[in-house]
Amino acid sequence: MRRAIELARRGTGFVNPNPLVGAVIVKDGRIIGEGWHAKCGDLHAERHALKNCTESPEGADIYVTLEPCCHHGKQPPCTEAVTEAGIRRVFVGSYDPNPLVSGKSRKVLKEAGIETFYDVLTEECDALNPFFFHYMKTKLPYVICKYAMSADGKIACGNGDSKWVTGEQARAHVQETRKAAAAILVGIGTVLADDPGLLCRAENPSHPMRVVCDTSLRIPEDCQLVCSTDTAPVVVMTCSEDTDKITRLMQKGVLICRVSEKDGHTDLCEVLQRLGEMGLDSVLIEGGAQIHAAALQTGLVQQLQVYIAPKLVGGDGLSPVSAMHLAKMNDAVSCTEPEVQLLGQDVLLTFAIKGKDAE
Repeated sequence: MRRAIELARRGTGFVNPNPLVGAVIVKDGRIIGEGWHAKCGDLHAERHALKNCTESPEGADIYVTLEPCCHHGKQPPCTEAVTEAGIRRVFVGSYDPNPLVSGKSRKVLKEAGIETFYDVLTEECDALNPFFFHYMKTKLPYVICKYAMSADGKIACGNGDSKWVTGEQARAHVQETRKAAAAILVGIGTVLADDPGLLCRAENPSHPMRVVCDTSLRIPEDCQLVCSTDTAPVVVMTCSEDTDKITRLMQKGVLICRVSEKDGHTDLCEVLQRLGEMGLDSVLIEGGAQIHAAALQTGLVQQLQVYIAPKLVGGDGLSPVSAMHLAKMNDAVSCTEPEVQLLGQDVLLTFAIKGKDAE
């Protein structure tokens, strides 16, 4: 099963909104076939493993990180392929929350005379798919809020300079998160200040959809985002009715989505709902202080990634989260105990956000 988990990770960034899944076929104590879900719409892990078998899988066992599907989607049911191949036993890691699958696959396999064993390394298999599980339950994207700051809590100098807060290892880690996420979201302030491209620079990159919250449609028509829609899609969430500029941006390949205004800004709850409707299972927020505060106040953020550099900027530096106007400490956004990771000279703290919506 641990080998199946390794294989599943190869699909990172390419399978969304499908889950990462790996499969290993074993016969007489030998691995005779391996597979994984490589890309949304391609073969599922079980069919990939069966295709790669070096000998007949009849009478063999299959280890799969997520219970096999039993319905027709972009691919036919994997339970059907497993049955037709003559597999004797199926070992499963995670349960599939998809109501078309959950609990039904076991019954289908049992009726076909195949033994099934669930809960094999379940915790490790579950860790592969927080995006998929959350999206299936809520139809909203799994939201990660990320920022890098100095040891005294500043994301930039007072004049806005922020290159670079952290070192190379930390910045490389961010690229891996970009690769995994279906979308990356920033506010118009970040676009105007930094003119970012927001492309993934990881090895074998999968570029996320770039999303900009731009209440008044101030995005420059010659910025990096607008000029790179042939590399990765760009969506601008706006409240503007400037039809001339909307037309020009759309002619350059930018998708424009009209959303409601809330407190003078785009309604971030509606933005996330629209992204979920577009089939985006995960969003990485890499904006400035204002959008971080807005996102955290929605209650729809699942994870907070804080990179801390061994530097001191001072009181005139810029903070990572703008004013949330809290009157009591009890009103603060509450997080779980962090996971701690050393990345070269920097430290990454990963928190889960507590709350009924942060599942």
